[in-house]
Amino acid sequence: MDEGFIDVKGVEKVFEVRKKAGFLKRERRQVRAVDSISFRVARGEMVGYIGPNGAGKSTTIKMLTGILTPSGGRLRVAGIDPSRERTRLAHRIGVVFGQRTTLWWDLPLIDSYKLMHRMYRIPDGRYRENLDRLVELLDLSELLDVPVRQLSLGQRMRGDIAAALLHDPEVLYLDEPTIGLDVISKAKVREFLRELNAERGTTVLLTTHDLQDIEQLCSRVMVIDHGRMMYDGPLAGLHEAGESERTLVVDLERELPPIEAPAPARVVRVEGPRQWLAFPASESAAPLVARIAAEYPLVDLSVREPDIEAVIAKMYVEQTEKTANAGNAGNAGKAVS
Repeated sequence: MDEGFIDVKGVEKVFEVRKKAGFLKRERRQVRAVDSISFRVARGEMVGYIGPNGAGKSTTIKMLTGILTPSGGRLRVAGIDPSRERTRLAHRIGVVFGQRTTLWWDLPLIDSYKLMHRMYRIPDGRYRENLDRLVELLDLSELLDVPVRQLSLGQRMRGDIAAALLHDPEVLYLDEPTIGLDVISKAKVREFLRELNAERGTTVLLTTHDLQDIEQLCSRVMVIDHGRMMYDGPLAGLHEAGESERTLVVDLERELPPIEAPAPARVVRVEGPRQWLAFPASESAAPLVARIAAEYPLVDLSVREPDIEAVIAKMYVEQTEKTANAGNAGNAGKAVS
């Protein structure tokens, strides 16, 4: 196991922004998109990289691929400096941006793959083997002759994932790969990624707002906010750190008093026969569901995941308060001395 397959040490990215400050005058200011973050990803790991919009996730991915050059710090992927050896690195990585496509818009899907065959100089036998495997696993056989512009979002996303894997990359960067997909398409993409990681040991770095992507695919999650690393560890630890809660929505046959749920679960809302129960996100919903099903006339239920932005916002506030309190304590100590 190569613990430094992706190795990021104190990496920063600062953008210079010009803003109007009068009729002819413009002011310059610096925006720190990534602020001295450090982490390592081992070969074969699947890691979730999450945070609110504007946190610095996509900027990090772009530095890892060589699209952007860091303003400071050290960055290596498979021993390669991405910004200095971008072409060499391109043969070892695959990238999928959920809101952008790498496919040729007006060409049939298969023509995009043929172009990539030539661009990456993939040996013919390897190309045919990989294409056949990807078409089967991602259910693309009926889409190969369809122009990309006519594909649905879910179909195009599966097509993009296949395109990113034709050359057998060692690392796959996924930026919102299930955004806008229906439940069936999401399930297909997740199952494929699990198989890819298990069979080929592909290292996956996944950015997403969908916590179910993380829960079903990743054993480790990193949280970034305001360009800083807020958390790095298992998902359960994130829920504990942010004290987040999931919500069980219960539809009963008729209107009843609030459900008597075992602590720490509690009823937070009642509207006719529908009731909402909150419980810690780090705990399984199964015991609570089993008890309600056994004791109440149940029609339907669903589990809603916590809002990741709310979890991170709470962590950020708590971190800010700790920093402020530490500073105040230091100043008080100086005053006493």
